Amino acid sequence: MRFSIHIFLFIAIFFSCSTSKNIAHTSEIIQLSKDKWQWMADKDISKLEPLFHEDSRFVHMSGTWGKAKELEIIKTGSIWYKKAEIHDVLLKSFNKNTYILWNRITLTANVRGEDVTTQFTVTEVYQKQGNGYKLLDLTFSSVRDTHALEH
Repeated sequence: MRFSIHIFLFIAIFFSCSTSKNIAHTSEIIQLSKDKWQWMADKDISKLEPLFHEDSRFVHMSGTWGKAKELEIIKTGSIWYKKAEIHDVLLKSFNKNTYILWNRITLTANVRGEDVTTQFTVTEVYQKQGNGYKLLDLTFSSVRDTHALEH
């Protein structure tokens, strides 16, 4: 009987710690995504460069490219991500190191000198590496304003 109680307590503590760590990762990644939108609006390459994985991909309505081109686009302002208004967030973890985050946003951007506002669901893939996270992929999907993220 006593042995069973100890096993039960051990399992409860293990799952409690595991859940707490997962919640901490969830909060950290959601905040990192929000920070990323602000860094993009501020054209803060010094914060974006270490976040973007060397082999990261960026999928836009006009094409798909890698890290160097995305940073150049942000730096020069050929796409200026002025403001991302986040409406919904959904985050799923896969194994203990990979996370996919979906944001439903209204993006106000200046594209080739013209301000545009577009509804998107943005898919972001993050991977834990060392003490931080790397963004592996950022994909914009144009959607209607009635689009919903189902949990």
